[in-house]
Order: sequence, then structure tokens, then C-alpha cells
Amino acid sequence: MIPKNYRKRLIEQDIADKMKYSGGVVIEGPKWVGKSTTAELFSKTIIRLQNPITKKQYQTLATISKDEVLAGEKPILFDEWQEVPEIWDFIRLDIDENKSTGSYLLTGSTKKQNLPVSHTGTGRITSITMRPMSLFESGDSSGSVSLESLFNGEVLKPVKSRISINDIAQYICRGGWPGSIDLDTNDQLSVVRDLLESLIKRDVDEVDGIKKDKEKIRKLLRSYARNISTLVTSKTIYQDQINEDLLLDYKTFDSYVNALQRLFIIENVKAWGPKIKSSSTIRTSDKKQFVDPSIAVAALGLSPEKLKNDFNTFGFFFESICTRDIRIYAQKLKGSVFHYLDSSGLEIDLIIELSDGRWAGIEVKMGENEVDKAADNLIKLASLHQTTKPSFLMIVTNTQLGYQRQDGVYVVPIGCLKP
Repeated sequence: MIPKNYRKRLIEQDIADKMKYSGGVVIEGPKWVGKSTTAELFSKTIIRLQNPITKKQYQTLATISKDEVLAGEKPILFDEWQEVPEIWDFIRLDIDENKSTGSYLLTGSTKKQNLPVSHTGTGRITSITMRPMSLFESGDSSGSVSLESLFNGEVLKPVKSRISINDIAQYICRGGWPGSIDLDTNDQLSVVRDLLESLIKRDVDEVDGIKKDKEKIRKLLRSYARNISTLVTSKTIYQDQINEDLLLDYKTFDSYVNALQRLFIIENVKAWGPKIKSSSTIRTSDKKQFVDPSIAVAALGLSPEKLKNDFNTFGFFFESICTRDIRIYAQKLKGSVFHYLDSSGLEIDLIIELSDGRWAGIEVKMGENEVDKAADNLIKLASLHQTTKPSFLMIVTNTQLGYQRQDGVYVVPIGCLKP
């Protein structure tokens, strides 16, 4: 049964499509993004392995009989399957034996790593990443500008966003967590703080079975948050720990970062590497990013008011929420998101590249005063690309008017976007 307050997720069609040709579909992503609720829409039998009683029962069954573990009307959902990792191989064997499709759904809040499974599941089990809700999914973006339409050559007509800069500050702090969307403002912020505490006190230990220093995890998250949407190196963030008088060796630091990545909390933006007609060298550093800006907000103890009082910090967090949404929209279009930087200093905040090779360049700017420079950078990148011209060039803003400039570059409010 669909919950009364359930909001449709963009990932639903992707799940349905994969179930047509795959025996099993794994939905991965951070906790609290709604994986279980969405997966239930496609399931007839639901096994919740995060329940201690159910987990113990299935751990016992896994030593006795594959058929007992997989009993039930299909499709069967194993929620948090990694709690009983033997399930993976049982499913793979069942798919091989019965040549079935759409039989299993699995959800997981940690990336599969060092788990006792004998086969990757390639060709039998496919995976899909689920992130927090975009502004379009939460109902805050009007969706009047479609990225798919722009990729298909449609011309942007003037549009207006209905959200203000005050709204954007609130959305950054609230995040895209489904359970908090309908709460009042104060409760929304409390939810994120509670989620962060749960992450620090339990999840970072459970992800790899290694007990971690909670104060060091807190300071690591704060350091990452201070550097959100920047190209600082991991060594810089490591040095930041030393500056806070933390005795943290680099190997331990690296393991802490890996734990946060496996929990889908840290999700850096990879560098784009196209063929360009330029003597400049393309930089390959990751841009530091969270799966949702609200985690960084909670780590730093920020609020909408504090963001609005520090416009520079607000800008980095605005890029973060834009990155989150554009990643979600690009995934819907079978695309990936990157950033671009070369040795000449040319930097582009986001690049969408689709599976068929089409691409678009996007700059993220608050206000109108930086739009001209951003447009110049986008046009310069387009002139350097050796093989294909961009489908479009866009500046995503916090302003309310969307339009096409004389040079062809689109200016679009974040409150108007959809896939």
C-alpha cells in the first residue's frame, strides 16, 4: 500500500525498467532517502532484515536451506540485505536456475565491500543509486524547464520561479529527506541533526565493523563541510584535522573517509576528461561534496539565518543543492555529472554527460552580477571541445526569472528545473 503522504520518486521508472531484464535490482543509497518505501511499491513479499528478530531468523535459515530463505511470492524485497550477506549468492543461484526477471529487490545503505559473497552478480543483479529528494520531487520546483527538452533542442521560453532566496536557504538546511518534508521548519532542522547523530554514533562503526573515535568523525565531517563545493585536496582536509589538535594518522583518516563514502554520505564530483583543442592540462581532482547539503549544515551547526548572513558560504551551499538536484535529474536521463578545471584556470561547476555522448555545461551562480563571467567561461569551454558541441549551456541561479541570453546561454532558476 502506498503511504498517504508518499511523493512520487523519479527513480521509480528506472526500477521498473531494470526489473524487465534483470533477475534482481539493488537500490543503494544513504539511509532515510526512502529506498524501502519506494521498493515496496514493486514488491509482493517484504523481508525487513534491519529487524533484529527477522535478521536472526534469516541468519539461521541461511545455514539450512536456500529455498527457505527465498520463500514467498515474488517479487521479494530484502530490506537492508547486507545484514545477511549470504542472500546475495542465494538470489544469484536462483536467477541462474530459473532464468527469472524481476524476482528480487534489495535495498542497501552501505556499498558492497568486503562482504562474503562469491559472485558479483553481474548480468543477473543490477544496481541503482537513490539519493535524497530533489526540489522537483518535493514539490518545490515548478518543473517548467526540462533538461531533457533542452538536450533535444527545444528553445527555452521565459519562465518564473516561485521560490525566494529565503526558501532556498530553508531547503538547503532541510535537505531532501522524505520524512521531514511535511514537518514545520524547526522540526525539519531537528531531523537532520538527529540523522547526523545516528550516523556518528552507530552507522560509521557498523559499516565496516571497526569502532571509530566519534570526536574525530565529527571534526572530519566539519572539515569536509567547511570545504563543500571546493577543489581542496584530501591532504588539505587531513591537515585541517591536525590543526584541530587531533592525533589522526593518514591511514586512519583514509579509512574514516572511506566509511563515509560507503555510507553514501560523501559523494564527491569527479573531473570531466574530454578531448579539447588546447595546450592546457585538465585537472583531475575531485570536488568535495555531500549527497545532501543538509548534512554539512548540521555538521557546522548552521541555520537559514546564518547562511543568509554569510553570502560567501551561502554560495558554496547553493552549489551543493544544485549539484544534488542535477545529479538526480541527470540519472533520470541516463547521464552522469562531472566538473571541469584546466591548468589555464578555466573552471566549470557542473558538466552533464549523457550515455550517447551529448553534454551540457552548467555554471552555478547566486545573483546576476556573476552571470556575464559565467557565460564567457561556458562559451570558452564549448570552443575548446574537439568532438561535439554542447547541447546547451546554462547558468543555474537563485533568481526568479529564467530566459535565454543573446549569446545563447540559458539562465535558469533552480526552482524551475526538472529532468
